[in-house]
Amino acid sequence: MRIGSLELKSNLFLSPLAGYTNLPFRLTLREIGGLDLATTDLVNARSLLEKNPKAFKLIETCPADRPLAVQLFGSVPEEMRDAAVMLQERGISSIDINMGCPVRKVCRVGGGSAMMTELDKTAALVKGMVDALRIPVTAKMRLGWDDQNLTAPHLARALEDVGVAAIFVHGRTREQGFSGTVNLAGIRAVAQAVKQIPVVGNGDVTTPQAAKKMLDETGCAGVSIGRGAFYDPWIFKRTLAYLELSRSGGHAHLLSRPPGTLSSAQSGGEGRGEVDLTSHLSPEPPFAERIRVLCRHLDLMIEVFGETHGCRMFRKVAPWYSKRFGPAHEFNKRVVLMSSKAEFHDILETYLRWREQFLDEQGELKPQYRPPPMVASFMQEPGVAQRSTIPVPKGPVEVW
Repeated sequence: MRIGSLELKSNLFLSPLAGYTNLPFRLTLREIGGLDLATTDLVNARSLLEKNPKAFKLIETCPADRPLAVQLFGSVPEEMRDAAVMLQERGISSIDINMGCPVRKVCRVGGGSAMMTELDKTAALVKGMVDALRIPVTAKMRLGWDDQNLTAPHLARALEDVGVAAIFVHGRTREQGFSGTVNLAGIRAVAQAVKQIPVVGNGDVTTPQAAKKMLDETGCAGVSIGRGAFYDPWIFKRTLAYLELSRSGGHAHLLSRPPGTLSSAQSGGEGRGEVDLTSHLSPEPPFAERIRVLCRHLDLMIEVFGETHGCRMFRKVAPWYSKRFGPAHEFNKRVVLMSSKAEFHDILETYLRWREQFLDEQGELKPQYRPPPMVASFMQEPGVAQRSTIPVPKGPVEVW
């Protein structure tokens, strides 16, 4: 995967998610594997130029957190250009311009989704940034302001003409926010609108199968994952393996089949002659591994933000891990009040004892308590879990 001068090892990306995709979470994901280019929370360009300490905390990084893009929002061309140049001099790998955030306070100042309503003005702003930088500039957008104004294909063409290196497109409109079904046809229209630059799809990718479906049905060059990484921090590693298996047609796995056995496709099942890869998909990680990564994430939060603030921030993170724990009421009601690492481990030990009542003789959740499989909005099936909304933070961006 190539974005401008950047050669990447993966076509899977971490989407910026305000208040969540900070340095500790990025490092947690990178340690698991499968992720190459990650993007920071969206940052106010003016706050960076004013050297606001809280804005600088949003772009905090380290050598293990590479390659890294910073996502900027703003509507003043000079501020966006100067903030981008400053980030380039700090060693950032690329600049992503937020044109997709639906939050009112971002749109009100002309940033986020509001940039999709004035194509000429937005293209001029972006050209000023591209001309001033040596590193790639990308843009993150939605399909449009609403269903009557699906401007993303036109904007993508205009941005390619002024030198943008890649387009990231969330398959919903600003009006939809984070609800409703992701429109794969809308993403495909953007991918078809550009001449050469890669288009990366985004929205509700919660499983490797969803990532493959988005790639197959939109023609996009990569997939960007946000909320799905909270349900499953292993999703990048699992998806890369699944995509590699699909590219090889499952050949290695077919060689290991017992003689005389056939795949569902070979035996006349669905698949249009393709190997059914679902049975070869690596399973979701076991509970013990989820707990290990949960604890590692907390340790990194404390290392970066200090114990008091790190634990306070972790109150909103831990319940997202627990959504795949099975019964977790006892954990959730206490973890949202935690204030120290010692208290967290006391909460965890108490929860592990309480959870034993739901386990079978092998230490696994009894069938009736197992969480249903995840599924994207564009792959809905009856009886499976739908993605819930992660609330975006309120208040000024500097306090996220």
